[in-house]
Amino acid sequence: MFEETGLDKLIGEKFILQNIKFEKITPAQVDEMKEMIGSYEALFSRRAIKYKEWKLKDKKLAEKDYRQYILDEYTFLKRPVIIIDDKIFVGSEKKTVAALKNELK
Repeated sequence: MFEETGLDKLIGEKFILQNIKFEKITPAQVDEMKEMIGSYEALFSRRAIKYKEWKLKDKKLAEKDYRQYILDEYTFLKRPVIIIDDKIFVGSEKKTVAALKNELK
């Protein structure tokens, strides 16, 4: 996705890349992203292997649960997350990539 949108050439110049596997995401960052996108659920990845391992699909999760799981386990954050000014792009779906490309023009 980074190559497809041209972001790979802008890292370090116009963007900061945070590898959340090694640099944990903070509660403030999660809360800021939630404010931008509207819910913690929109940030949550159901594709994470631990989603099935922890049998989360069988549970009724509330917003506070999504937030806590994202903070506890980095794989639950839908990635990539790209923030440009007051806009947020979450995930790698075709429509998200298209919107990001349009924003970068």
